[in-house]
Order: sequence, then C-alpha cells, then structure tokens
Amino acid sequence: MSSRLLYLNTHHLSAFAWQSGRLQPEGVFAGDDEGLGQFAAYLADHRGSQFSLIANVAEESHVQELIPFLRGNDRQALIARRIGQHFQGTSLAAVTSLGYEKTQRKNERVLLSALTNPAHFAPWLQAIAQAEAPLAGIYTVAQLGGLLLKKIGQPSARCLLLTLQDQSIRESYLVDGQTHFSRMAPLTDSSIAGIARSFAAEAGKLHQYLIGQRLIGRDDTLPVFIVAHPLSIPAIENACPEHGQLAFTIIDSHAAAAQLKLHTLPEDNRSELLFLHLLATAPPRQQFAGEAPRHHYRLAQIRHGLIAAGLVALLGGALFAAKNIVDAHTLREEASRLKAEEADLAHRYQEISATFPQLGIDHDSLRRLTGRYGELLRLQRQPGPAYAQVSRVLDRMPAIVLEGIDWKIGQNLPSTVAFAADSPEITTVRASVRLERADTRQILAVFEQFVDALKAEPGVTVNVLQRPFDVESGTALRGGDGIDEVVQPRPFAIEITRSSTP
Repeated sequence: MSSRLLYLNTHHLSAFAWQSGRLQPEGVFAGDDEGLGQFAAYLADHRGSQFSLIANVAEESHVQELIPFLRGNDRQALIARRIGQHFQGTSLAAVTSLGYEKTQRKNERVLLSALTNPAHFAPWLQAIAQAEAPLAGIYTVAQLGGLLLKKIGQPSARCLLLTLQDQSIRESYLVDGQTHFSRMAPLTDSSIAGIARSFAAEAGKLHQYLIGQRLIGRDDTLPVFIVAHPLSIPAIENACPEHGQLAFTIIDSHAAAAQLKLHTLPEDNRSELLFLHLLATAPPRQQFAGEAPRHHYRLAQIRHGLIAAGLVALLGGALFAAKNIVDAHTLREEASRLKAEEADLAHRYQEISATFPQLGIDHDSLRRLTGRYGELLRLQRQPGPAYAQVSRVLDRMPAIVLEGIDWKIGQNLPSTVAFAADSPEITTVRASVRLERADTRQILAVFEQFVDALKAEPGVTVNVLQRPFDVESGTALRGGDGIDEVVQPRPFAIEITRSSTP
C-alpha cells in the first residue's frame, strides 16, 4: 500500500506522495467548499493509499499530570477524565508517559497533549471518513521536534527548537525529546535578515517565559537549535550571538535532509519537508486521532493481515505441492528402475533355467514338492534340545556320572522317521551316583535331588525305571548309620518324557 502525507496548517491542506525518500506534491486544497470537494476527489483517486496527517496549528496545548500507579482500563479511564478536565470539547488528544516516580506510591508522570480546535479538523476528517480512506493517525510538527534532533545527532536534556513553517515560527521547549510547551509566532518580515532577527527575538522571549514559569533557572544555560536554509545561516549567526544563558546551534536544513536520507531538499527556510519525511519513516507511537477517524485504517490492517495470512498459506501449499511432486517423481523413477531390474532378472533366470536338465515335471508340481519337502524338514526333530535339558541338570550335580543315554520319538519307533508335531520325545538316562565314603541315605538323597531337578524342567515328565537301591515297603534300609561302612550303589535308569512344545 502506497503512503501519502497530508500537511494541514491554519489556511489549507497540502497532499504529498512519499516514495523512497522523495516527497512529491500532489495538491493544495483550501478550507472552503470548493477545496473540500477537490480534496474528496483526490481521496477517491487514491483510495488504495494509506494517509497520515500532520498539523501545524496554534491551538496545541500540553499539560503534565501526576496520576496513581494504575494499569489497563482503570488507567485509561483516569487519563480520559483528566483530558476532559483540561481540554473540554475535543477528542484529538495524545498521552505520553514520562516515567514513574521512585517513591512508595510509584506515581506515574504523564504528558497530556491536545488539539483544542477540533472544528478546524472536522471537515477534513469528515471527507476522509466519507471516502473510506485509511487514516493512520494525526500528528503535529511540535510532536516530531525531539525526533528530528535525535535523528540528526543533536539530543539534549532541555533545549529550545525553532523552525519556520507557513510564515510563522514554531517554538518548542523539549525535555528528554518530549515537547512540553509549543507555540507559533507570526513572521512579519520574510526577508533573510527579518527571519534572523525574529529567531533571535523569539528565543529570548521564550527563554524569559520559561524562567517566569519556573521551568528553568535564571542561571541555567539553555541550548537553542534553529533549523534554517544554508543561505540564511550567516545572517542568523550574526543575529544570534553567543549569550550567557542561550547557546545557539544553527542546523543546516540540507545537511539535516541528507542525514535523514530525504532526497527532496527544502528550497527555503521552511522545514515542513523534514517533518513530513520523519512522519513517513518513523511515525511516533502516540497520535491525536481517536478510534472513530481510524476505523477504516483498522479495517485495512485486518484486510492486509488476512491477505498476508492467505499468501503464507498459499506459499506453504505451493511448497507442499512441490515437495509432493518431487516425491512422486522420485517414486516413479524408483518404480521404473525396479521394473527394469525385474525384467533383467527374469531374463537372466530364463537364460539360466534353459540350461537346467529336463525333469519331466512342470513348475507348479515342482513348487508343490519342494514346499512339501520343507514341511517334512520342519517336522523332523533332533535330540539336541532333550540332551541340553539333561546336560543342564548334570552340570549342577557333579556326583551323577552318566553311563548311557537313548533318545526316541514315540514308543519303540526309530528317531529318523518324521512324526506328527504332537509325538513325545522319550529320553532314557542310565547313570550312577558316586560319592566317597557315603552311606545309603546320602546316595538316595542325591538321586532324589537329580530326579527333582529333571522334573523342574518345563514340559518334562520323569519316570524312574531303576533306583540305586531297592527300597520297598517291609524292607529295612541298611547301611545308613555307620560312617565307615562303604556302600556300593548300582546304576539307576530314568525315562524322561518331553512334549514337543515344552
């Protein structure tokens, strides 16, 4: 959206187009009905532009207030009440916070500024509203004085700024970059010498006024900055000699324009082009228009925000679609490569299979036979797992000496035949218990431990075929009480039945 600036003084309104540091005049409109009609036509021709209005009028007031520490709506309501008390009948007001006092109550010091003649702005604002033109805000020349000094590298805690606009001198008293007092003095002699004398005289008058208002001390040195055309600087320097309480600094308007990167140089001592450029490049956060005059500006902000969000969504969708296109292209190339490899492998297989001997059987039958052979191999079982179970128990019991082991599947069937999956495995273990100087009870205890350890294995059933000793009911167990008595047990036999899925 292009930016256009409106400059309003006490007699007429001037319109400028701003682009890349250049200000192009586009019209001057008088305050009568004809001028307002021309201004309405101008707004209609530039409906897509954003407008900012800067005023240079005498009816501008500034008041300092001390308010309690408040936040949100309470602070806004209190400030609105104070504005109503000081500036009755105007809605064109601005509030600038000057910081908080370092006391227990932490009061806030604010600067209340207002344009006290809203009737002068009313017809222009009405024309802007009827044209539905977006108005970013209303500003004043005095409001931009501190920003001008800051941009050209002339900041000061307290100073005077004198500029020439509209055949009048704008005199502003600034504290820390904020305008605390401003007024307009008429210029009776527009010659270079007359302008120089007027600057010197007005600086002295404003200095005496500030002393009378006790805003500065009588012995305080006050810097005075004067913005003038280069051709006027020698005359102003002669008219404003060094003074004990006023320290004059003449600012070359062309040098200031170069520092601000303004390509349209002022043609005379007037400084409105400098303030217009500042408004276009660095508008202050505070402005005088309420929400009603800025209604269409808010709508434009929302519209541009929605357009920006839509463009972001469109760009995101385009990037996502591009990624999908690249992925699809990659997948198609991969599929083509795999098809080519498949065709090559199939061709090589045909060449290799042509060299195979002819079996007299078709491929489907051969595939079924190889599948059946694989199933038979899976059904065929080996004694390895059963032997591993017995080995784990023997490792824990070194007193058991293995003498023989047999393995079979099912009852009395050879182990090389494939059986159904539910056929049990039968392992016959022949072993003996060998303990030095052990009696019968100790040998039997070791044997029972061995049997219990086998039973603890998962999926195992143990059947004792022969014990180390014959132990029957009615038969006395001999040889269990004497330590010196040596007992010779016989080998024992155990049958271990292991299910196919332990």
